[in-house]
Amino acid sequence: MITGTNRYYKYSKISEAKFRQLLKAFAMDFSASDTAKLTGLSTRSTNAIFLKIRARIACYCESQSPFSGVVEMDESYFGPTRIRGKRGRGAAGKTIVFGILKRNDHVFTEIVPDAKKRSLLPVIRGQVSLDSVIHTDGWRGYDGLVDVGYAKHYRVLHGQNEFANGKAHINGIESFWAYAKLRLAKFKGITKRTFYLHLKETEFRFNHRRDNVYKTLLKLLRTDPI
Repeated sequence: MITGTNRYYKYSKISEAKFRQLLKAFAMDFSASDTAKLTGLSTRSTNAIFLKIRARIACYCESQSPFSGVVEMDESYFGPTRIRGKRGRGAAGKTIVFGILKRNDHVFTEIVPDAKKRSLLPVIRGQVSLDSVIHTDGWRGYDGLVDVGYAKHYRVLHGQNEFANGKAHINGIESFWAYAKLRLAKFKGITKRTFYLHLKETEFRFNHRRDNVYKTLLKLLRTDPI
């Protein structure tokens, strides 16, 4: 039975009060099963709503403005335990994620097919303004940024055990990778079909780490309901 208009969830039979309760649990990073027990909804319904919320979050993250200022870039690998004999960039069986972080601010992530220049450069050009100060490691996938207009590109050479050189470092984006892997590990396995949505949710939570996530989500879904 429809119990009233739900401003955050179109065509829903769930009351707005019940949905707010569910959204608050989502904001607190409760599991779908725990949220189902709390709200009285089925785990299946809760999972379906969680996926819709994540999809709306992903759309929001993709719409954010390009980066400027001091920017760090790096790639990371998500997936099963490393296969013996397959090491480093391009490790078999893993999903490759490219990250761009505005120092002391927000992050943007994108799944890429590989860590080659041809895959990374289009993302960089689409997300980072030319007047930015870019920090990367020494990976060859970042070669040529100066040639395409990024005049300020600094590197730290991890291969030579260099992890900071004055202000040149990528500690911020590496901290995000640590946060993302720790958070995603609690799901004990995420399908490739839903990995993107979980990744973008993690990006969103990191970017709003100083905010009230529940209120931020209410505002987002009030403007663009699921």
